[in-house]
Amino acid sequence: MRNGVKAAVVGSVCLTVLGGAGYGVYNIASALNGDGGTGGAAAVKTGPPSGSEVREATGAFFAAWEKGDPVSAASWTNYPQAAQELLKAFADDAHIGKVRITPGRANGDTVPFTVRATVSYDGVSRPLSYRSTLTVVRGETSHRPLVDWQPSVVHPRLRKGDTLSTGESSAPEIEAVDRDGKVLTRRTYPSLGPILDELRRRYGDKTGGRPGVELVVRHQAAADGTQAADTSLLTLAKGRPGKLPTTLSASAQAAAEAAVAKYPESSVVAVKPTTGEILAVANNRRDGFDAALLGERAPGSTMKIISAATLIDNGLTTANGPAPCPPSAVWQSQTFQNLKGLTPNEHATLADSFARSCNTAFVKFADEVKVDSLTREAEDRFGLGRNDWQAGVPTFDGRVPASGGPDTAANLIGQGQVQMSPLNMASVTATAKTGAFRQPVIVPLKLDGRTPARARGLAPGTARQLRALMSRTARSGTAAGVLGSMSGDVGAKTGSAEVDGEARSDSWFAGYRNDVAAAAMVQDGGHGVDAAGPIVASLLRIAG
Repeated sequence: MRNGVKAAVVGSVCLTVLGGAGYGVYNIASALNGDGGTGGAAAVKTGPPSGSEVREATGAFFAAWEKGDPVSAASWTNYPQAAQELLKAFADDAHIGKVRITPGRANGDTVPFTVRATVSYDGVSRPLSYRSTLTVVRGETSHRPLVDWQPSVVHPRLRKGDTLSTGESSAPEIEAVDRDGKVLTRRTYPSLGPILDELRRRYGDKTGGRPGVELVVRHQAAADGTQAADTSLLTLAKGRPGKLPTTLSASAQAAAEAAVAKYPESSVVAVKPTTGEILAVANNRRDGFDAALLGERAPGSTMKIISAATLIDNGLTTANGPAPCPPSAVWQSQTFQNLKGLTPNEHATLADSFARSCNTAFVKFADEVKVDSLTREAEDRFGLGRNDWQAGVPTFDGRVPASGGPDTAANLIGQGQVQMSPLNMASVTATAKTGAFRQPVIVPLKLDGRTPARARGLAPGTARQLRALMSRTARSGTAAGVLGSMSGDVGAKTGSAEVDGEARSDSWFAGYRNDVAAAAMVQDGGHGVDAAGPIVASLLRIAG
């Protein structure tokens, strides 16, 4: 058994070395024959690849790719098996040929390049052109210059586990329209791209459309077996789109897109509190992830909307009742602090501490709040954390676990184990505004007979007090810098959430104006009014 394993390993090493460039062969020959000026093996190259090595690796890789030779091209990568599979699918499954690759100017070991090719299927051909980048690294064992393999090398829209395919569309195209009948396209509203793909997957066959022929990215199924919608890259033969009504507002969506464009790694959602209809969804993220609907991040002090409702509903205080704000608070050996510069106030009311976003005031109630009080409030009153929303597209429905230990206090200030998305916090804000939970939707429920999630909503007295807390915060509290002078019925809560391993906190802001509620999150954005606040304010100014 040992001999068999040893033989397999030796054979593998020989194949790897002999399959490489002449440099590896020269080293083996030198070591065996004693060649070389010093009578020993040539020195093994280490460190980052040189400029000539970068040109060597990219030149050989591009040449093999252009010739449609996935085996040779993959041999110039550090993960040849994965590279070979995807490059083979590029030619065989995606039907892409006549490939011409033009490298750009290298920036160290990173090389941008342009791919021009032709996609041909069932007698129809269309040109394909796109840009991507690759990085050259030194092989850990071969010491050769190799392309650092990522699926995005083949196409920038590819991620791990994805592949390319050309054929009849898995679902007919849709023509999504907003609440006023205006057509919504990914070209005009880039953030809607993933949402439009998902709407097509779910509703394409329900709107009377006919499939076309497309080149698509076929995404890997998630761990729970769910399958994301294909991402269309090129249409070879048009189908017939079916019209799909949505709750979105083109004007609100345009405002949301413009707002997030100013802040990297940002997301925002707007909903209509009286109906639960989603008016806008926008993201500005390098990874393309729809964090607005699917993000799972600690919401910081925006969570105090739910925490304040919990305190009121459990009879622990009222808006004008006591909520002292000491300089620090200790709960089960963990010390909690306020934001730097916040003046303590031992005689503060809940309204005072909410408007100033005093952490210690809420932490001090951890002695009186039951472990599951916050969880029950989130589920029963705000409809969160039960994974039963039927919005029309996938959503994360919030997580407020019944955490013991220090997390009982941390959860009250939106840290600990609490996780939210901007959609969740926009819904929370809408519930606070009207007192009723209305599950957010992006496609009318009647279209496919979906049953929305239900929750009790807030008692009239609790809702009235929450609106007073949020109105004060908007007019003279931590949100006044962005909402203080805005006309209409406004309310807000700011937040900043610390995330392990990140230098700056996430910026959160939740607010409403008249019949529009919105929430934004900017990763690594700082305080709530620094980044998320201006995003929400600019959206409410136009849509509210």
